[in-house]
Amino acid sequence: MNTSVYLEALTRWVATIAHGLAAGGVRDVVVCPGSRSAPLALAVARSPHLRVWMHLDERSAGFFALGMARARSAPVAVLCTSGTAVANLLPAVVEASLARVPLLLLTADRPPELRENGAPQTIDQINIFGRHARWFVDLPTPESALLPFLRATLGRAIGLARSAPAGPVHLNLPFREPLVPDRALLATLLAEPVTPAVQVTTARRMIGGAEIAALAASLVAYRRGLIIAGPDCPPDLGPLLVTLAHRLRFPILADPLSGVRYGPHVDELALGAYDAFLRDERFAAGYAPEVVLRFGAMPTSKPVLLYLQRHPQARQIVIDGGAGWRDPTSLAGEHVQVDERWFCLALADALASSQREGPTLWMRAWLTAEQVTRAAIHDHLFAQPTISEPGLFARLEEWLPAGATLFVGNSMPVRDCDSFLGPRSASLTVTGNRGANGIDGLVSTALGLAAGGAAPLVMALGDLSLLHDANGLLAARLHQLNATILLINNDGGGIFSFLPQAGETDQFELLFGTPHGIDFAPLAALHGARYTLARDWPAARAALQESFAGGLHLIEIRTRRDQNVIDHRQIWPLVSAALERAGLVERSSP
Repeated sequence: MNTSVYLEALTRWVATIAHGLAAGGVRDVVVCPGSRSAPLALAVARSPHLRVWMHLDERSAGFFALGMARARSAPVAVLCTSGTAVANLLPAVVEASLARVPLLLLTADRPPELRENGAPQTIDQINIFGRHARWFVDLPTPESALLPFLRATLGRAIGLARSAPAGPVHLNLPFREPLVPDRALLATLLAEPVTPAVQVTTARRMIGGAEIAALAASLVAYRRGLIIAGPDCPPDLGPLLVTLAHRLRFPILADPLSGVRYGPHVDELALGAYDAFLRDERFAAGYAPEVVLRFGAMPTSKPVLLYLQRHPQARQIVIDGGAGWRDPTSLAGEHVQVDERWFCLALADALASSQREGPTLWMRAWLTAEQVTRAAIHDHLFAQPTISEPGLFARLEEWLPAGATLFVGNSMPVRDCDSFLGPRSASLTVTGNRGANGIDGLVSTALGLAAGGAAPLVMALGDLSLLHDANGLLAARLHQLNATILLINNDGGGIFSFLPQAGETDQFELLFGTPHGIDFAPLAALHGARYTLARDWPAARAALQESFAGGLHLIEIRTRRDQNVIDHRQIWPLVSAALERAGLVERSSP
């Protein structure tokens, strides 16, 4: 193929991709700089239907796209050059796969004749993401005769990315030189109307009315039931789940990342203190469930996991519209692969004629446990004048305005959010990267949420998480994003102080505590963020309220890892004492 013929084919190829993205509902493309990806980068940048978000670091770019896809509830594309640039997308691809977030990975590559023969910036990109990608295609080099195939492949890829279970799809794009398309032809092609060559229609998974009726008939026989809403439940499931809970008279253990714990639908049946009161062995042993309905991923709370393992005889039913397998306990005897929202509506309708009147003794016990636990925690934490990690999350319930988005980091922040940020009826979106539970890419994911429209956006992160993705802060300046970082700085890995490794005192600080002594003020200055060191509660609250005016803010709250262990362990006996006073458990022997 001579150069002029190839240049025309290349130009038509990248214009077709740009049009195909727009036709499939993709509006945002996160682009990393590079030479081999230049043809497609120029096409998407010049497309009137696509918005380009530049990012210098591919690892951060992947997470930025993931956060935006979460906020948009739509696929976002990531474009990078060849070589190790592609490998840097892997952590975000893993998270997107496990968390069911739609991403379209567009990776430029060398043509076949330059592979495996020492060509620079060339690695084996074939199926590089393995089973973490929903689908992989190594596309041919540009050829005009193959444009219908290219259009169909794009439509299929976008459809698969957004179909349940949503996730990442990888298209590998080899390009020969020249790498700059014909500018005039490209402009003409991009000006043409966008028409979808392939339209993929997805539908809800449903089951028959007879199956729903049979399930409803069996559930009304139970008096001791629970509904567990784990992370990443479908949007708007909360109101439907609360209605179902009232029909069954079952309490809901609502994980903070489920979308069920916060919002106008919240009432007494949406519990948030279970992580605290299920730590009491007497309560966990004495209140054995007969049946458990589970929605979403496995809850953050380890006491919930231990509680389920303590009562393996309970009938466990996992409802999953993504047809996955969300049961690390291996205790669920039934997996219902059905759209969760449709399921709640259908089951609630089937239960309407047999709805129980008034609270059961079982329900009263759980509601009382919630009330006395929340009161004990509140009284203790709000009486403390000094800054503490549990106290911060307890106060965020009041400090965050309606409509805010809170992105919580992994390790301690998400656990403290679960334990201490109680249910509220004012709208609040709480989210995080709980697919793989890693600390990588957290800053970038949160900024992607901000780019996708989440406002005000507050991220509560530990110091190691911020350091791990400090490059991600560049996106805030590049794209003028508004975000607040609540930095919980305990100078190392705080969670390890709660784990068995804490007993290895001779090597603990070196291997697990990992103190770094970093001053974060220069990092904030480097990225144009307003920095505040909040030494007390009034200063922390004032800085947070000021941050909602816009811009990038870094509010540092310093704590000590050894004191943090004490702060947590002081709370659990207070909860046990409250359960005793309420008559929910027998008093401990003196």
